[in-house]
Amino acid sequence: MVIERTIAATTHGRFLVVPPARPGPWPLLVGFHGYAEGATAQLERLASIPGIEGWLLVAIQGLHRFYRGRSEDVVASWMTRQDRELAIADNRAYVAAVVDEVFREYSVSPTLVFAGFSQGVAMAFRAAASSMRPMAGVIALGGDVPPDLSRGELEKVGGVLLGRGDRDDWYIRRIFDNDVRRLVEAGCRVTPIEFKGGHEWTPAFSAAAKEFLAERP
Repeated sequence: MVIERTIAATTHGRFLVVPPARPGPWPLLVGFHGYAEGATAQLERLASIPGIEGWLLVAIQGLHRFYRGRSEDVVASWMTRQDRELAIADNRAYVAAVVDEVFREYSVSPTLVFAGFSQGVAMAFRAAASSMRPMAGVIALGGDVPPDLSRGELEKVGGVLLGRGDRDDWYIRRIFDNDVRRLVEAGCRVTPIEFKGGHEWTPAFSAAAKEFLAERP
């Protein structure tokens, strides 16, 4: 007979910070990478947004690190189906700790936006829905809104820029349309965008993100 148990353990997460050159306080944009990526990949996406120089950029790396294939590239994942609910709780606490640390260390304004790509989209929405700080919005590309989030939880995320490439086979149009509907029903101010491309962050989406961030209070 095999008995499966779980136990809490302490681990260390990794995040990257790029402070603006100008004096603070700065609005804060926090990014979440996709599967088998690292924090650097998402930081590069955030940095590609035109006019982002006035924002404090933070890219958080998933806790579950591994090597990509046979290479020496260290990448990460946010979670798997194993012990899923425990991983969600761990990730939420992890993101909250990172955000608190950034607010302690840097001159940050109350404006807080989360940005996720692919697998990082679910992380961005879950973190926003459980944030103890007011959310100015979520930028989401190529990943679906977690189906387990209730209407009440989605109300907390504020405005949403939701995007997909028209050739994205992972985040298909049917799920995209359903996500738009759910967010609208939850009272979110949704800006849907569909651009020419696949499962990728394109200059067109960066331009849309610029407009979205310009409207944050």
